[in-house]
Amino acid sequence: MKFGKHFKRQKVPEWVEAYMDYNGLKRILREIVLFKQSKQPATPLRTFQQRLALHRSFNRLTVPSSIPPSERDIEDQVIAVNSSQGAGSVQSYRTDFLKQSKEGGDIEAMFFRKLDEELNKVNTFYKDKVEELMNEASSLDRQMDALVALRIKVENPDANGSSLKTYSTNTDTAELSPSNDLNEDGNSGVCRQKVNGCRQDSLKVLEHVKIHKPLESPISTLKGVFRDSKDVELRFKKEELRKVEERLRLVFIEFYQKLRLLKLFSFMNLSAFSKILKKYEKITSRRAARSYMETVDNSYLGSSDEVTSLLERVEATFVQHFSDSNRREGMKSLRPKPKKERHKVTFFSGFFSGCSAALVIAVVLRIETKNLMDREEGARYMENIFPLYSFFGYVILHMLTYAANIYFWRRYRINYPFIFGFKQGTELGYREVFLVSTGLAVLALGSFLVNLYLDLGSKTRNFKTFTELVPLSLVTVVLIILFCPFNIIYGSSRFFFIRCLFHCICAPLYKVTLPDFFLADHLTSQVQAIRSLELYICYYGLGEYSQRRNRCHSHGVYNVFYFIVAIIPYWMRFLQCLRRLCEEGDAVHGFNGLKYFLTIVAVLVRTACELKKGRAWLVLAFISSAVATIMNTYWDIVVDWGLLRRHSRNFYLRDKLLISHKSVYFAAMVLNVVLRLAWMQLVLEFKLRSLHKMAVTTIVSCLEILRRGIWSFFRLENEHLNNVGKYRAFKSVPHPFNFYDEGTGDDNSDKDD
Repeated sequence: MKFGKHFKRQKVPEWVEAYMDYNGLKRILREIVLFKQSKQPATPLRTFQQRLALHRSFNRLTVPSSIPPSERDIEDQVIAVNSSQGAGSVQSYRTDFLKQSKEGGDIEAMFFRKLDEELNKVNTFYKDKVEELMNEASSLDRQMDALVALRIKVENPDANGSSLKTYSTNTDTAELSPSNDLNEDGNSGVCRQKVNGCRQDSLKVLEHVKIHKPLESPISTLKGVFRDSKDVELRFKKEELRKVEERLRLVFIEFYQKLRLLKLFSFMNLSAFSKILKKYEKITSRRAARSYMETVDNSYLGSSDEVTSLLERVEATFVQHFSDSNRREGMKSLRPKPKKERHKVTFFSGFFSGCSAALVIAVVLRIETKNLMDREEGARYMENIFPLYSFFGYVILHMLTYAANIYFWRRYRINYPFIFGFKQGTELGYREVFLVSTGLAVLALGSFLVNLYLDLGSKTRNFKTFTELVPLSLVTVVLIILFCPFNIIYGSSRFFFIRCLFHCICAPLYKVTLPDFFLADHLTSQVQAIRSLELYICYYGLGEYSQRRNRCHSHGVYNVFYFIVAIIPYWMRFLQCLRRLCEEGDAVHGFNGLKYFLTIVAVLVRTACELKKGRAWLVLAFISSAVATIMNTYWDIVVDWGLLRRHSRNFYLRDKLLISHKSVYFAAMVLNVVLRLAWMQLVLEFKLRSLHKMAVTTIVSCLEILRRGIWSFFRLENEHLNNVGKYRAFKSVPHPFNFYDEGTGDDNSDKDD
């Protein structure tokens, strides 16, 4: 693989602007080659040789044969690199090109000016990130001090300072802080209470420590309402110690990943500088690479070893304290293996796709041969059976749009696993999601075909009561697979989905994260699927399946809940917005909550219109639905997608775009408006025949799912670009301990939540 492509693939997506502009420097080198070609005689043979040399220069890195060997050995001064103290104690570099008086010298001088800019940019960014990690390492030192002391106190409630010194001597706790980062006593390290006994009674650290409990669970949220502080006193219980160890273990794993990415950042940029200078030498035959690379190697980027040192110390600390000194198990946690693509996933995806297509054809032929749509009895049968299976159609379509989104997120390097918070190596790719979608399609279509065969066959009419249970059996199988407690059939992804769904249902008791409100937004597009679940409860719970007709709408309670379930997803999002408004104090969450409240009002007015009838209710339903649609459309485009910026570099879009074709964004905006208007049909239904109305509702619901799929791509693109703008490549993991100053009670700890 060419280095340029490898360099692009290895970039941390959120730091892409901090990397050396390798392609920009290559473009300048290309200008140098073109200038050299323009100065040579333009004979046909010579022109061909020049093109061949240009091709070799960039693809095979060979020296053009037209350059005499004597010129390749020139070793006189080509550049002079000067350094000066820049902002923030970072060295700033400026290169003087000494051959500027020669032909083409201006272009080569521009190349070195660009090279200096990139070196200064990379150097500054790297130093800033290293300093951040050093500060975090110092904070982890204190966390480990408290953990070691807490372990001793839990294991031996009567422990004193001398016993702690003995424990420290025996355990030889690893240090995180660098050896030259000394405290006031002249000692350093994670456990400053080491063999030298720098503290007389290190257990006193627990007198100024509390457990930090963020409001992430219903119980902690309810307790937080009645207390001012999120911190609680230590109880010195084993259960408390276990929870602290789990939280601190996650902190160390996340910290280690930061160090690995920063080390990769340094390595890839050093390689890029080396590669681009080699290209310069081969094109110009000027040997400047060695002198400039000496400057790069002596810069903070090339000479700093803090990251490597921290990596070793984190490994030692983690293995000793969180893996029972088992290095193999500890390194498995710190360095999980990347997920491998399996050929059987592709094979079964194709197999299930073919089966699904064959089953669709079989279902259509079965309906046509029995003329179900032309007979009143057949139409009633379809009214009964179709809503039961349409639930699976909505779910399958939603999963297919998610698979398509994953494909395009990967293509445009949107870091969706980081945004959603997936554990490394457990996220599903588009192939896996497509496999699950097609597998579910085979189950649903196969069951539907069995239903048609048994219900409409002359020899199987005695089993009609039994055949009514086929849809229920299918739902049961799907729910068993979804809630299976064993780690099979993508267990980690199922558990993640269930946890997010539970957080949505329990809103606002759980802290709102992006996966939670992202799922709740998608549930607002699955109103008909939720109503189908209600139909299952009525159809089978009230015994209606034995009467061969769907009479659920004759029950008043069913009609009431038919509209209530449509409000539930919007109500969950409304509560989530209130929670974020209270926690963050950002007015944008208040306006977002108002948007969902207006949608709830539109659905309620539509409910009254359906129950009471009348032109007045129809007008109110239309007005409320129009207001909700306008506000939702504006929010989708302007807030969620970040488009329609008046002063943007890209006309009425935004400054940064991942898709090069701007027309895609305008098409997406127009399509979103059109599909939002189609959504109003779900609020204001036309007077159609029952079967036709069902078909129209199904089509509009499918269009809403497709709209949500389009919304998802641009929503995550905007989130990713916000992360890029802030160089936010890591999740914030709260530390378990908070430290308070002695005598003042003020919190002086670093909270990462």
